[in-house]
Amino acid sequence: MSEKETGSDAGPRETAPTSTYSSPARSLGDTGITPLSPSHIVNDSDANVSEEQSFLVVVAIDFGTTSSGYAYSFTKEPECIHVMRRWEGGDPGVSNQKTPTTILLTPERKFHSFGYAARDFYHDLDPTEAKQWLYLEKFKMKLHTTGNLTMETELTAANGKKIKALEIFAYALQYFKEQALKELSDQAGSEFENSDVRWVITVPAIWKQPAKQFMRQAAYQAGMATPENSEQLIIALEPEAASIYCRKLRLHQMIDLSSKAAVNGYTSSDTVGAGFAQAKEHIRRNRQSRTFMVENVIGEIWSELEEGDRYVVVDSGGGTVDLTVHQIRLPEGHLKELYKSTGGPYGSLGVDYEFEKLLCKIFGEDFIEQFKIKRPAAWVDLMIAFESRKRAAAPDRTNPLNINLPFSFIDYYKKFRGHSVEHALRKSNVDFVKWSSQGMLRMSPDAMNALFKPTIDNIIDHLRDLFEKPEVTDVKFLFLVGGFAEAPLLQQAVQSAFGNKCRIIIPQDVGLTILKGAVLFGLDPAVIKVRRSPLTYGVGVLNRYVEGKHPPDKLLVKDGTRWCTDVFDKFISADQSVALGETVKRSYTPAKPSQMLIVINIYSAEQDNVNFITDPGVKKCGTLRLDLTGTSDTPLPTRREIQTFMQFGDTEIKAIAIDIPTSKSVKVGIDFLNY
Repeated sequence: MSEKETGSDAGPRETAPTSTYSSPARSLGDTGITPLSPSHIVNDSDANVSEEQSFLVVVAIDFGTTSSGYAYSFTKEPECIHVMRRWEGGDPGVSNQKTPTTILLTPERKFHSFGYAARDFYHDLDPTEAKQWLYLEKFKMKLHTTGNLTMETELTAANGKKIKALEIFAYALQYFKEQALKELSDQAGSEFENSDVRWVITVPAIWKQPAKQFMRQAAYQAGMATPENSEQLIIALEPEAASIYCRKLRLHQMIDLSSKAAVNGYTSSDTVGAGFAQAKEHIRRNRQSRTFMVENVIGEIWSELEEGDRYVVVDSGGGTVDLTVHQIRLPEGHLKELYKSTGGPYGSLGVDYEFEKLLCKIFGEDFIEQFKIKRPAAWVDLMIAFESRKRAAAPDRTNPLNINLPFSFIDYYKKFRGHSVEHALRKSNVDFVKWSSQGMLRMSPDAMNALFKPTIDNIIDHLRDLFEKPEVTDVKFLFLVGGFAEAPLLQQAVQSAFGNKCRIIIPQDVGLTILKGAVLFGLDPAVIKVRRSPLTYGVGVLNRYVEGKHPPDKLLVKDGTRWCTDVFDKFISADQSVALGETVKRSYTPAKPSQMLIVINIYSAEQDNVNFITDPGVKKCGTLRLDLTGTSDTPLPTRREIQTFMQFGDTEIKAIAIDIPTSKSVKVGIDFLNY
């Protein structure tokens, strides 16, 4: 077979080098295709969905920028969601349901530890030894900020050394996989296998396709699933997961920040304070129990929603803020995404960044940069101290916040500058940060609030823009979820800006909302019905050349026929609604009847108005190669039909080409990382 293949391939291969032309399809004159029929959408989405596998348990992993965790539910008792067991370590003032997203590799680049364990071990290393170890934190943001993410993209550890991002993500996911399987085995009293588990990993909705695919690759590398058995892993979008959980909320499980009504006898001005005191108490009581009952009912809030009602989910985490608008479709209450997710890098990390800027202003940027490199563990310590004070910030706070400066900071500063930290504070004209005699930075509440302001302003501006979109009129509810939603300053800002437009609801265990929703999603993936396509997809084809309509540089004359090359034949447009599992079909025919190799290239673009595959912003993301040699015994119709399908799955898209006369077919997953 292989000899035969190379033989038949020789034609196109000789012309292949010319593909360095500006026109990628010139060389495909021999293997090109031309459209045969008007397109249509095939909606028998059940026909080609593989039969469901049965899993004993669903495990969801919320891989966050600042903290991560997992939760699970046995498919036999879907009303119980268990949040992972308590982690070793833990910080004062920070609840322990999740662990920091930090990872430590040995000097030989082998996985050592994750979470609090990684942080504490790294902290205890001798500074000269610490420089050899690779410590990474908050590395998830790299996937959002890297424009051209590939399997080779690198991350930088605290000691400045580089390592492949894929390795780090795979190590982290493998760690969660092992922790979860161990906990499940302990609980069941028998060995749990990976094959018993359906995994769900959550990612921000605003991530671009390559980042979502990257997460799936990392999970394959961690051994959670395989490309052949891709259904075992679902990549869920964070706001969708939150949405699914919010549907189940009962009144006692949330705080209503609306000015519209008194809640539990409080008026709204007391509500924020009182609601949180209540919630904190509730969290304290619940912290011992890690099992949450999800009643199999629609929550009271949800029962107020009618067909067609809209609500916004604001998912504010450590790294990003995601805004998603959903609409209810009755009777089953399926969700329909109304407006494609927007948002940006406005997570709570922005507050840390402002704190770092403040330190640079007081102690000098040159010192802070040096300190981070020379005393990386102490820098981590300082940021932990800041984190717990950050959580104590509140709109009505009057007493100052004290931040412990590590001894090595004070010591190193004196060596570096020749004068004391206290002197630097007096000299810098930052008047709302003082030095306390106990060796602490003392910040006035206003100073702390100022650190939150840029990030919160960004979120509010973004929401304002969203509310002005025509698709976003008459929003009934705004659900505020994610770790940063715990910040009273953010709650108050959202409340005062939008409290008169819609009801603002915060689930009580807001930091775990996404995790629990992701478990529910894994138990019933069919609940999300319609998404907006983030990109325009199509294939490159040859069309009959029309004088005056087509640009002259696209003319290709082949065997006396005049073709226009590089035409982008659209499958689906950016922002078009796509039902999950929906298949779009097109029919093509070889440009040359005798052709034995057919190459179909698939392209994507962020914009909608694409005419040629050479237009700016068009990227190749897949190739279907149909080899038809050895099929010529069958008498062929004069116009051979090649059917091409694209099927839109959770975050995966598959393309299939079928040669109708011989029913030969090829299948490919759309790939955003390797082209």
